[in-house]
Amino acid sequence: AINRPDITDTEMETIMDTIVDSLFCFFVTLGAIPIIRCSRGTAAEMVAVKLDKKLRENLRDARNSLFTGDTLGAGQFSFQRPLLVLVDRNIDLATPLHHTWTYQALVHDVLDFHLNRVNLEESTGMESSPAGARPKKKNKKSYDLTTSDKFWQKHKGSPFPEVAESVQQELESYRAQEDEVKRLKSIMGIEGEDEGAISMLSDNTAKLTSAVSSLPELLEKKRLIDLHTNVATAVLEHIKSRKLDVYFEYEEKIMSKSTLDKSLLDMISDPDAGTPEDKMRLFLIYYISSIQAPSEIDLEQYKKALMDAGCNLAPLSYIKQWKAFTKMASAPTSYGNATPKPLGLFSRVMNTGSQFVMEGVKNLVLKQQNLPVTRILDNLMEMKSNPETDDYRYFDPKMLRGSDSSVPRNKNPFQEAIVFVVGGGNYIEYQNLIDYIK
Repeated sequence: AINRPDITDTEMETIMDTIVDSLFCFFVTLGAIPIIRCSRGTAAEMVAVKLDKKLRENLRDARNSLFTGDTLGAGQFSFQRPLLVLVDRNIDLATPLHHTWTYQALVHDVLDFHLNRVNLEESTGMESSPAGARPKKKNKKSYDLTTSDKFWQKHKGSPFPEVAESVQQELESYRAQEDEVKRLKSIMGIEGEDEGAISMLSDNTAKLTSAVSSLPELLEKKRLIDLHTNVATAVLEHIKSRKLDVYFEYEEKIMSKSTLDKSLLDMISDPDAGTPEDKMRLFLIYYISSIQAPSEIDLEQYKKALMDAGCNLAPLSYIKQWKAFTKMASAPTSYGNATPKPLGLFSRVMNTGSQFVMEGVKNLVLKQQNLPVTRILDNLMEMKSNPETDDYRYFDPKMLRGSDSSVPRNKNPFQEAIVFVVGGGNYIEYQNLIDYIK
């Protein structure tokens, strides 16, 4: 909405005020007054100026300030204040368009995922009718992916092949535990009074008692395995039908300026690879990431291929205008040079008992690299001098008179930071920040 060409000043003010009010409430709840850093000449700067003013006004009114006494909460015991980094979405438009390879981001991208709940449609096979066999009605099922879900917490940031393997391992571990309980139950029916049987019985009674006491845990484990088997299977269907592994690998190569093994035109023209939206996302990433925009002749060829594939060209028109408008002296955003490393096709997961038929899907392993948002955070937290962040504005709402010259001389690195993207963040950047902390 912020980037709409026809947006009115009133609409823009309303959006900015909503963001500022929300951030203000967040810091009141946190009980901490942040140091604010933001890029110049962007919507992020508008938010920073308004938030700084709102915090200042609240602190000035000592009697009614929300940052004194009981309301301070845990923040009052922290000797260091958090850093709030306000980033504008326009610094990196390729990442939100990028096809991803981690579990949480894939669930969000390809399934109906909202407020930590994923909704799946499960068909129940075929049913016979006078007119012949036809698909049965699809059942709608909802699953909550919450903080209490240990598997989700552990694997939501893992590459999809690892998740599929982990589900399989969890299932095998569950089956082994289940078999042990069954075995103990059958042993408990031992006949005869010999000493060996009696000592074995007492030993197994203790084991069975232990097994029975862990039964609720076992049932919960089974529930989570079923949940993630269903969710991961639904994701896998999308990966295979849309060749999302191929898209992910190809886009990584574009963004890291690596050699492409297939022409972009061939990718767009391939009728078996992806939906029209997938093809448009791929082309936009190429267009955003290229230092030199394609020539008019090449662009017409690409447009024709996109139209033949059923794509709506409106996003391309917008990105063309955006790129012309934001043409800077510097090169486009750098995404590092880490391309995903293929480990061949799924050999290990392809055992006969596997729940997932991974045939034909690439086993890509992610290489750790910092995305633009993470690099900016790193520069600002560690107080590094870098052309990317040297001109970022500095606001300290606690200072009596705020000015840009108030960047402190004692450059102590920050221990805590909050990153807010004006224009929307995404799970790829979120996971990248989590990996950076580790």
